[in-house]
Amino acid sequence: MKLTKYERARLVGARALQIAMGAPLLLDLNEEDLEKINYNPIEIAKIELEKGILPITIKRPMPKKVE
Repeated sequence: MKLTKYERARLVGARALQIAMGAPLLLDLNEEDLEKINYNPIEIAKIELEKGILPITIKRPMPKKVE
């Protein structure tokens, strides 16, 4: 499923907040990679989203069918 830019922003923001509050990383990044992105939680969340390993789902409300 392709995400809209709003869903992508919401997922990255929510995951970045989790990382900033001390949640464990879902990726196995080495120190060199973390230093390259300056330990930025938003960049880490973007990488996790691109790899497709976030355990977060999107629920889209579907319009009701009129008969």
